[in-house]
Amino acid sequence: MTNVVHLNVPSRSHRREDRLSDLVACFAGLRRDVEDVFWLKENAELLNVLETGAMCAGLPPVTLEAILAPLSPVYAGLPKRLGFFPQYYRFLLSIGLDFEDLTGAGQVMEPLVAWTARGGLADAELSDLQRLEARRLMMRRGYDPLPGDAGLEDRLRAFVARSDGFALPNKKAAYELTHIVFYLSEYGRKDPNLAAETITSLEYVGLLAFLEQNVDLLAEVCVALRFAGAMPSPIWEGMVDRQTDEFHIAHGRQAVAQDDYHEYLVCNWHRAVQGGAPFAQATSGEGMSFHRDAAEAGPLREMSRCMMELDDARTGDWARMRPMVERSLSETGHHILTDAELSSDKFDAFFAGFARTGLTGAPK
Repeated sequence: MTNVVHLNVPSRSHRREDRLSDLVACFAGLRRDVEDVFWLKENAELLNVLETGAMCAGLPPVTLEAILAPLSPVYAGLPKRLGFFPQYYRFLLSIGLDFEDLTGAGQVMEPLVAWTARGGLADAELSDLQRLEARRLMMRRGYDPLPGDAGLEDRLRAFVARSDGFALPNKKAAYELTHIVFYLSEYGRKDPNLAAETITSLEYVGLLAFLEQNVDLLAEVCVALRFAGAMPSPIWEGMVDRQTDEFHIAHGRQAVAQDDYHEYLVCNWHRAVQGGAPFAQATSGEGMSFHRDAAEAGPLREMSRCMMELDDARTGDWARMRPMVERSLSETGHHILTDAELSSDKFDAFFAGFARTGLTGAPK
């Protein structure tokens, strides 16, 4: 016989269920010790992107059970762990709720949520953002941990609608903005009822992230805009897509503790929310770390330095400031700035806030 039949059997690198299984096994047992608080953070983030990005949609229950099997002992042990580590209740509830909602099975979380709500753990939170996260988590099982705080969502909507404050580099405020939109929208499942000014706030943060070439923040902004019912700039999403394709994975003994796992998860989450296929890189059953080549720094810092050094000569008029700013930039920085201008029709208004000329009586 001279005919050879070639079977088109997908390799492990190309089967969605195998890549997801490898990722869960890696985060569950091959990166950090389960008692490490960073284990809680990483696994909560992984399950969150899997659940809110619908990355397991269409897989049979038996397949989902196999994918999440490495986390089954953690899920079963949540009552004991939550009782001893109530300070980590948001991580623990997030892991357990996503596990149940992904598998469609289990009865552990409803009594745990009820216990947590009755215990008043959310009352000890220092910020409205943390209180909103706690409410979002517990309402997934029908319990409001803050029944007396009817104004929580309104206070946060007022905060994110203050657009001028988001024209200034402030990573803490920027990530709070995206997460507030995530929680208010139930990760895209309902209308978050945002003011138009909040969409402007997201646009401003997107411009800052693009000018800095911060793909982690930019991916979150693009996802938040989609969850808010707005379309992100194709220029921004093009950058995130290119960076998503450029990740590489180190396996086994080549894997290291410090990596770009969060950017990897968020960029692939963005791809899933777009309707694409996430986690395209080949995975393995070994320990893994996730990396992307360091991108050339964007022009944000040079723009800030230029504006500060202009002192009283600076204005919020971008048409007047553009020649002076451009002279301070490298060729790459100039190209990034040009793309930033093209990416948003709010660039001139963004720059007026970025220039910081509106404060009177400020110290010299």
